[in-house]
Amino acid sequence: MREKPAAGRILLSITGMYPQRWYEMLSKARSVVLEPEGEEDPTIEYAVVWKQKRGVLKRLPNLKVIFSAGAGVDHLLADAELPDVPIVRVVAENLAQHMVEYISWRVLDHHRQGITYRAQQAQKIWHEPPQPPANEVSVGIMGLGELGGAAAKALLALGFKVNGWSRREKRVEGVSTFHGRDGLTPFLNATDILVVLLPLTSVTEGVVDFSVLERLRRDGRLGGPCLVNAGRGRLQKEADILRALDEGVLKEASLDVFEQEPLDPKSPLWTHPRVFVTPHAAATSDATHLVPLMLEQIEAFERGEPLKNVVDRAAGY
Repeated sequence: MREKPAAGRILLSITGMYPQRWYEMLSKARSVVLEPEGEEDPTIEYAVVWKQKRGVLKRLPNLKVIFSAGAGVDHLLADAELPDVPIVRVVAENLAQHMVEYISWRVLDHHRQGITYRAQQAQKIWHEPPQPPANEVSVGIMGLGELGGAAAKALLALGFKVNGWSRREKRVEGVSTFHGRDGLTPFLNATDILVVLLPLTSVTEGVVDFSVLERLRRDGRLGGPCLVNAGRGRLQKEADILRALDEGVLKEASLDVFEQEPLDPKSPLWTHPRVFVTPHAAATSDATHLVPLMLEQIEAFERGEPLKNVVDRAAGY
């Protein structure tokens, strides 16, 4: 009787995250390698990657599936030599919960005058600015995928009016939805706090520019529009955000992602009095929650079941 072949090994190629926890958890179920053994390693069938070295995947003749260790896949699609195998993106309740917490926190902070109160505290000023109720403020979410939909539900529960914009038409209960080029201006005109959760593609790169910001509602109850970007840094043009803030087009901004990361210590965003900066921490990928989902997918795939959450390469997400 022939001996059953060993299960295919997993290549772990992660930068910008702590890889040891990923290695420990994956190793409990599979053989894991950090570097291929030779230019064409036939033992590797799966890859778990985040901002992997360019070209590291191209010479793996038996590679079957690539798993992104984070919610985005732009780091993968930027590799011109990426092999033609399925790419699976992360979809986990834990990741969505972290993002919902971040979006709710930043929207509430802008709504409840957080920046104003922190400035007053520094100067020992006792003053209560006007505070509109949530149902008089509209939050607009660009990107109605898994994370955008979850954030919309949470914001509705807090009492906000919620608008949503997506490339293609989508329906979300309780949300006023807009789509495509024709829907963008009406969406922006009806939005007081803009939340950006779009994927990064060739179409969306640089989309948050001055022309978008100046179409946000300026006569709303907050005294000016606010921006929250927890999607991808290259969705925004930081020079345009600073211009919009300085010209009174934008009241405040919360930015978790940046065109270049880490954010340059010389960037004026660090010290701008109406900008709140976090270090790409809105929804950090946690191996404890994500590795079991990846291993479940591998086992199901080997049983002949279809993969879930496969990336559409043409769309970029």
